[in-house]
Amino acid sequence: MPRATIDDVAGLAGVSIKTVSRVVNNEPNVRQSTREKVLGAVRALNYRPSAPARSLAGDRSYLLGLLYDNPSANYITDVQYGVLASCREQGYDLLIHPCDCQQAGICEEITGLVGHSNMDGVLLTPPLSDSRIIVDALERAQIPFVSIAALQTGRRAAGVVTDDRRAAFSMTEHLLSLGHSRIGFICGHPQHRAMAQRLEGYRDALQAAGLAVADSLVVQGYNSFESGQAGARRLLQRKKPPSAIFAGNDDMAAGAVMVAHQMGIRMPAELSIAGFDDIPLARQIWPTLTTVQQPIKAMAQAATQLLIGILRAAPRTDIEAVIPSRLIVRESTAVAG
Repeated sequence: MPRATIDDVAGLAGVSIKTVSRVVNNEPNVRQSTREKVLGAVRALNYRPSAPARSLAGDRSYLLGLLYDNPSANYITDVQYGVLASCREQGYDLLIHPCDCQQAGICEEITGLVGHSNMDGVLLTPPLSDSRIIVDALERAQIPFVSIAALQTGRRAAGVVTDDRRAAFSMTEHLLSLGHSRIGFICGHPQHRAMAQRLEGYRDALQAAGLAVADSLVVQGYNSFESGQAGARRLLQRKKPPSAIFAGNDDMAAGAVMVAHQMGIRMPAELSIAGFDDIPLARQIWPTLTTVQQPIKAMAQAATQLLIGILRAAPRTDIEAVIPSRLIVRESTAVAG
């Protein structure tokens, strides 16, 4: 059976080819009754518009780019699922491209990639979204973009964020409520603005409880399992180690759990450990990890919808959406011994 064409859909629905194109591309200003009639014909004929045909019909490629530079495979996988969900819903294809934020010529690489592939726009994840030079380059090239996670560029660029600082405050407050007064903190990558906000939330909670922020209890990590191991060893080898460790993400928290096992430290009886993100690993390690459930998929999905809305010149009241996180208490935290 030959593949259905746009002419077949138009004939069955009793509308013009242009109207079919507008409905298929989910463009505004189409009567709901007409939209339903066209979509009924699309389903009846099992019509699937080809990307090249859609591209030739207008000035868009219906291709978005997802750019990332993050060592957490779980984080990137969740972002991809969220972006792909919106892309499928809106009829867009996706090109996923890893980047090295520190590489010389990164701006030329990104703008060249967009030009060569004819992307309509890009989605940035941290630390790319935190880079002023990358944002500058995209703006100079007039490439539409939306950030997933906080921007620190000082501009009102479009983005979708979560309440990192408030969520980290809540986690630290939870550990304090369990009687922990010496709480170690493993920082995330210094180039990630969201990680800096989590450190601020930790500090805010200690200060609100009337406790000093001890520099000896804060160590640098880089978002990876290995850096979590290194940070936990430094904290637990102190003359006066902490009774709880809060890591800036779950990968680092899992590294801390591994070190505690290796050192024969009982969890949570002798040491409580908490993370941030609620990646699948948080439920797979033992003890299961108390963490902050960051809505990564929802953020990525919302960011993609925002970008597509920008490309369609859809009116919007705000260029930044905030999706709240929530505390998830599991077996890795308990009352201080």
